[in-house]
Amino acid sequence: MKFYWITILAVLFFVAGCKDDDGPMDCTDCPDQDIIVGPYEPVSYSLEIPEWINAQPIIPTDNALTVDGIELGRHLFYDPILSSDSTQACASCHIQEKAFTDGLNVSKGVLGMTGRRSSMSIVNMAYNNDGFFWDGRAESLEAQALLPVEDHLELNESWENVVEKLRRHPDYPQLFRKAFGLEKKSEITKELAVKAIAQFERTLLSFDSKYDQVVWRNDGEFTEEEEMGKSLFFFEQSQLVNHPGCSHCHNNGDRFFTNNKYFNNGIEDVDDLTAFPDYGRGEVTNSVYDNGKFRAPSLRNIELTAPYMHDGRFQTLEEVIAHYMSGGHGVENEDSNIKMFPLTEDEQAAMIAFLKTLTDEQFIQNPAFSNPFE
Repeated sequence: MKFYWITILAVLFFVAGCKDDDGPMDCTDCPDQDIIVGPYEPVSYSLEIPEWINAQPIIPTDNALTVDGIELGRHLFYDPILSSDSTQACASCHIQEKAFTDGLNVSKGVLGMTGRRSSMSIVNMAYNNDGFFWDGRAESLEAQALLPVEDHLELNESWENVVEKLRRHPDYPQLFRKAFGLEKKSEITKELAVKAIAQFERTLLSFDSKYDQVVWRNDGEFTEEEEMGKSLFFFEQSQLVNHPGCSHCHNNGDRFFTNNKYFNNGIEDVDDLTAFPDYGRGEVTNSVYDNGKFRAPSLRNIELTAPYMHDGRFQTLEEVIAHYMSGGHGVENEDSNIKMFPLTEDEQAAMIAFLKTLTDEQFIQNPAFSNPFE
């Protein structure tokens, strides 16, 4: 009898040692708790790309798109589990109805502190081949997704804690197995988490605006005002001798409305190249000539992504056009196309009317891009 009670107590202590208030913890001592059971039947996912795009998306060979990988990434993108206090997610600063921006001048993190820069629209990222963020400091979407979690101005969490939370979670181990074929919870890593987020983000394609329908599908036509704005936008078509056109920086075959390059677009009046309040690209390259340069964002869905510029200084498209009409400040590294040009009020209105043809209602309403927890 004495041996019987000793055995029972030993079992109870063993089980207790494998649990804490949140459930299973120490998978080294409790190997059965580390196993993930369930199917792993990966299904490849092909992006739906119109023929007229005539360009291949950039998909890393070690992170091919799969149905379950994208679904895991979608959950992680919208889940505040990535933040230190479970109040914010990637989607907090990238809201679908705002074309995956947040409508703020500069974004605010879980500590209530604001960053330096505005939240960029994450649209057609599968075609970006020149770095991510306003300054291009991340070489890939996977590298980009690593950084906000541990940034004190953003999610303010450690990846070590995030991974532990994902391993303990009732659903995520199964989602990771379906996406990547994991056999153990202990195989969940930050690298796999960001691979999934990047897979989801590569599906965020926007090619169904009025512009696309009229120009590429021969479906419908522009109004007279929109047509005027289009002729002003594309420098090859502009009838204004002194107007440089917007498409030097916001073009790329009339498809993406950005060339993904970095420019000083004349918004800062500084004495020299070391006086910029934000060095932008220069912080990455350590070249003084890159100080004050920032990525030219895509103009797709531009009417939904106010405020504008890297610091959100302009609240309206009217203000943006007024800035470019006024020219730059003559700073040494300003782009050569930043120069004063005249537009009448009607021409300014036409330019904005054309920009609004780049709005893609299907993109901001697509349920495949929406919050899976709602």
